[in-house]
Amino acid sequence: MSARMHAIVQSAFGGPEVLTHTETDVPEPGPGEVLLRVAGAGVNPGDAVLRSGRVPELVPLPWTPGNDVSGVVERVGDGVTRFAPGDRVYGLLPVLRRGAYAEFTAVPADALAPAPKNLDLVHAGAVPLVAFTAWQALAVLARVRPGDRVLIHAAAGGVGHVAVQLAKELGAHVIGTARASRHDLLRELGADELIDYTTTDFRTAVAPVDAVLDLVGGSYGPRSLDVLRPGGILVGASIDPGTDEQQAAARGLRYAWVASEPSGELLEQVTERIEAGRLRVTLQQAYPLAEAAEAHRAIESKRTTGKIVLVP
Repeated sequence: MSARMHAIVQSAFGGPEVLTHTETDVPEPGPGEVLLRVAGAGVNPGDAVLRSGRVPELVPLPWTPGNDVSGVVERVGDGVTRFAPGDRVYGLLPVLRRGAYAEFTAVPADALAPAPKNLDLVHAGAVPLVAFTAWQALAVLARVRPGDRVLIHAAAGGVGHVAVQLAKELGAHVIGTARASRHDLLRELGADELIDYTTTDFRTAVAPVDAVLDLVGGSYGPRSLDVLRPGGILVGASIDPGTDEQQAAARGLRYAWVASEPSGELLEQVTERIEAGRLRVTLQQAYPLAEAAEAHRAIESKRTTGKIVLVP
């Protein structure tokens, strides 16, 4: 008889209530994989989008959501030499695999890295996706250079507050949109200018910028094109970006959509920054695994600061 574990299983699309806390079989690690005893599973806006059914082709129901993960290696599959049982690790599951909302999950070893020594494992589960997204958006797609002016929407959110820090490390002048109650935190993280989006249209409050990271989508996409310098780039990370490459090109601008790919090698660079005190990921709240639906309601409120994590 297979070993059993608690997990969140989604069998239908819909609201947070479709996330069912149940028992299922513990997965077996395949070749090149490790079986991880999960300590923390990050909850991200993309999880709620997939749960809702807006992109059903990416969700092979029934499934267990979650791709941000941290934990302790339970055992290793054939061919794995980088890790051994007992190792503290964190990483990002492939988008079509997911499975982090559980007591155990099987993860490709090359998607993992040793967890930062100065973070507990629950907190480490908040890191991978936001770090990868911010890095890919700013360092790879926007190619931010010293002196660039960068506007970050939803700057106090999970990806946003990491992007503020990374943009400053890259030498940018950083502008963020966020509620006024979040401004002190963002100044502490390095933001140079802040705009309260609840009272001010950012287009009237910001001089032309070289790059925009849009973590909101919808109307923010086309409005963001209005504040870009000629040749500037809008990087979108929302499932509903509100604009596209053709609309940007028609105005002499560029558009790119950011996707986060698992990479243990890149995550090691993130670890170095965290251990050196150059990068901080804020953990707003840790929910018990059984309260996954409540965690999704919180993430969909768009009022979170930093990250939310599920704890088996």
